[in-house]
Amino acid sequence: MKSWLKKTFKIVDWLPSYSPSKLRGDLSAGLTTGIMFIPQGMAYAVIAGVPPIYGLYAGVVPLLIYPLLGTSKNLSVGPVAVDMLIIAAGVSLLAEPNSSRYVSLAILLTMMAGGMQLVMGSMQLGAVFNFFSRPVIAGFTLAAPLIIAFTQLNNLLGIELSNTQYIITVIEEVILKFDQIHLETLLWGSGAIVALVIVKYLKSNIPASVIILAISIVSAWFFNANTMGIQLVGDIPMGLPPFSFPQINFNNMRELLPTALTLALVQFMIVASLGRTFAKRHNYVIDANHELVAIGASNFLGSFFQSIPVSGSFSRSAASEQANVQTPLANIITSGVIIATLLLLTPVFYYLPMPVLAAIIIVSALNLIDISEFTFLFTTKKSEGFIAIFTAVCTLFIGIQEGILLGIVASMVNILYKYSRPNVAELGLIPGTHLFQNIDRQSNAQRIKGIIILRVDASFSFINADFFRDYIVKKTREKNSHTKYVIIDGSTINTLDTTAIDQLKSMATTLRNWDIELYITGLKGPVRDIISKSGMRSFLGEDHFFREPHEAVQYILKIMDRKDNTSRLETYRKEVNSADAEQDI
Repeated sequence: MKSWLKKTFKIVDWLPSYSPSKLRGDLSAGLTTGIMFIPQGMAYAVIAGVPPIYGLYAGVVPLLIYPLLGTSKNLSVGPVAVDMLIIAAGVSLLAEPNSSRYVSLAILLTMMAGGMQLVMGSMQLGAVFNFFSRPVIAGFTLAAPLIIAFTQLNNLLGIELSNTQYIITVIEEVILKFDQIHLETLLWGSGAIVALVIVKYLKSNIPASVIILAISIVSAWFFNANTMGIQLVGDIPMGLPPFSFPQINFNNMRELLPTALTLALVQFMIVASLGRTFAKRHNYVIDANHELVAIGASNFLGSFFQSIPVSGSFSRSAASEQANVQTPLANIITSGVIIATLLLLTPVFYYLPMPVLAAIIIVSALNLIDISEFTFLFTTKKSEGFIAIFTAVCTLFIGIQEGILLGIVASMVNILYKYSRPNVAELGLIPGTHLFQNIDRQSNAQRIKGIIILRVDASFSFINADFFRDYIVKKTREKNSHTKYVIIDGSTINTLDTTAIDQLKSMATTLRNWDIELYITGLKGPVRDIISKSGMRSFLGEDHFFREPHEAVQYILKIMDRKDNTSRLETYRKEVNSADAEQDI
């Protein structure tokens, strides 16, 4: 029972060593993120298409669940802008935003995503995170903030706009309704944006959104902003979220399934990425599968208390780190701040102007854009930079789920293309050693007359079998007629399939027809097993397989010396370490 508790509830790992100094750090971090959570939670709920109160509901039960199961000490859990955008894109196809049906579908989606994450984590499927390559993440996180910003133009400009994720549609409608822009609403919203930028530039200890939130509420109350035509948040229910089962309908679940799967994977991507980032920075280890279980349980159980989906927040996690967070208990303290707000402060938010809330959303979203990431990708590997741009463009102009899926497909196509045309290096002898290295990278690497030594830097399979065969045949034909031996250094071949075996046999037959012998060296144990079982060893001959190119070269030079009555082997020994060479012989 004890081992089960320790394996399941990660709180038992850090609670026994909890101390007053750690409590001080967690109190500071929890209060800081709690203050940030209030405006962000309400703003993100608006992005998702549900009333602002549901953003606060997401700060109650999920934040109490995650510390019990999570392995990250630094992660601050709650609603995230990108997740809310996925919710809006999926649920708005089935119901009108802010309607009771829409809210019930959003809660059902939370339960479905959480359930999927629980199942994936229980089945140790944390490796699905690898489907989201760095370029896909970069492309999506470039497009998502732009979409989020454009979805708030209706609240910023005070005009009716379609609830759509397609920015082209939004731009067209803004142009058509330009004369309907409400000037006072625009002034409040743009003033809030300028103020947010200034406060952030001044690097205040209090989050900029909290300062602007407080000033705007007081100003709206003092100037009676609703009489100017400024839309206010209005009545917000007071009290804790009620317990109720999500309205389960199998037709709705079937329609929400693609969105739930996308949300489950994207949330895990965010949690795993942030978790690994902070774990590396603070020298501890997180368990990806346990993070899936933790965030899944937070969403699944949270859905019974009216919570919208939660995952890891970068901005709040960063603020928590700066406030000296020590353990996941900081999430529980943040939850306490949200509970106190729901019980005591919801009437205060009646006067919160919607254009100010829109300004907070826009500034927060645009802060997510990281141009340096694209610079890094293009500098390091251009193909990945182009995949990031492709993902961003697809997300912007085709759709959110479609953009993510196409980005994943593009990454896989890129990998398949690279595997289908692997790097094949011609090797030469490094004088004074018995090492053979790439002659294009080592200027002192020397070819051995009459012998071509090639190394394929990839697994040998049906994907690249034709390419490898054709490359070796072509490379051999390019050499002069003195070339009589080809050595394949197989030390970098991790797998070998039956298609590759067929192509090896075809290659060996073609070379023999040209009076050229094929030798293979350096094969790993599992690959040697396949070679033996397939009959390839007997097809080539037992004397055509060696541990390393050095051995094969010595064997071939002996044959050449016998045929031509020359002393090539002796010359070769002078080039290498003679002691090692004689020992190997």
